[in-house]
Amino acid sequence: MPPVVKTFDYLVIGGGSGGLASARRAAEFGVKAAIIEESRWGGTCVNVGCVPKKIMFNTAMHAEFIHEHKEYGFDVELKRFDWSVVKKSRDAYIKRLNGIYESNLDKSKVERIVGHATFTDDRCVEVNGQKYSAPKILIATGGRPVFPNIPGAEHGISSDGFFELEDLPKKVVVVGAGYIAVELAGIFGALGADTSILIRYDQVLRTFDSMISTSVTNNLESGGVKVKRKTQITSVTKESDGSLTLETTTGQIAGVTCLLWAIGRVPNTDNLGLDKVGVELDSHKNILVDEYQNTRVKDIYALGDVCGKALLTPVAIAAGRRLAHRVFNNEPDLKLDYSNIPTVVFSHPPVGTIGLTEEEAVREYGKEKIKVYTANFTPMYYAVLEQKGKCSMKLVCAGPQEKVVGLHIVGQGCDEMLQGFSVAIKMGATKAQFDNTVAIHPTSSEELVTMR
Repeated sequence: MPPVVKTFDYLVIGGGSGGLASARRAAEFGVKAAIIEESRWGGTCVNVGCVPKKIMFNTAMHAEFIHEHKEYGFDVELKRFDWSVVKKSRDAYIKRLNGIYESNLDKSKVERIVGHATFTDDRCVEVNGQKYSAPKILIATGGRPVFPNIPGAEHGISSDGFFELEDLPKKVVVVGAGYIAVELAGIFGALGADTSILIRYDQVLRTFDSMISTSVTNNLESGGVKVKRKTQITSVTKESDGSLTLETTTGQIAGVTCLLWAIGRVPNTDNLGLDKVGVELDSHKNILVDEYQNTRVKDIYALGDVCGKALLTPVAIAAGRRLAHRVFNNEPDLKLDYSNIPTVVFSHPPVGTIGLTEEEAVREYGKEKIKVYTANFTPMYYAVLEQKGKCSMKLVCAGPQEKVVGLHIVGQGCDEMLQGFSVAIKMGATKAQFDNTVAIHPTSSEELVTMR
């Protein structure tokens, strides 16, 4: 006899940031909700993304500070770095977070279902042989890193594998030019690994403002990471001693102890049975949604990385909560505004950016209607250091009122200074309003309100 179908008001597939936020917010409105997850609660961000990455970024920052202590008068000697120590504490922290997510779901009275979800022909969702149904269903299954289709690619690891490493590798090759590649190469390099980053073109972060792309590429090199331009791997061979030999378009690289692929991510839309309910995908297998997170099927929604747009944890959370309000709290016009989303790249030093790049602004408004302000300086932190770090800033302004449509920063502390400026830009601030703000001295952020 077939199992009885369990019914809910709201069924969420995917226990990552977006799904969790949406399910819990819906429950606040008295909705009977359930959430399905086949791995660890919290999704990519908590387990193999921004949270453990930030811990490793902080670790790398400690290494950099230690080298600079002497010039600040401290007699400090770096004896050795033990990767396993921070890995143990980092993994314990993540495990605690997994438990907190479980506890929060229980407190919100959202039912937890563990296993792989698949749609069935009768619009139910099946997990471990049990069928579930709901009039409203959300797909928030996230994405995963990809590997290239070349001989020996399986000998490398992805960004997921980075968090499984037990020790700091001696010789690392990172492949990719996006923010994940830049961040992980910077961490490896700062912690003392012989690190190279292989990129297809001349610079990293090519979709960012040109100032950022140029600055970060230069900072990688000045920080000791070898940037191998216009280089692609054609094959990977594992040697008898366990090391890897890479054949590339610009020569051979031997003795590699860690090869990390950071060449992109794909949505987790395989094996969900989406065709059985008519959910449509684009050519990259992202779920097609409108501005309200509606798929082409009535009352089936999707958000987060599975849609292939603005792959950021706070974006998924914001979209998930707004969806719950719209569907269950009679707020029919509520949706996420995907413009002016601030983001940070935890490079060394970090990047902060919001709005249009200079290039995008010129295309949108016309070159004659754009005014660009820049600042390049040495932050005071480096005043007593022999090795000088730089900070670069850019304001992109449009129209006769000089509305700030883009803000881009590379430098120490910009990850923390961006949030407040993002509020101003989201509210439509102009250059004159920036100028009318009293500067905080001495800080790097004051440059953003004193540019001429």
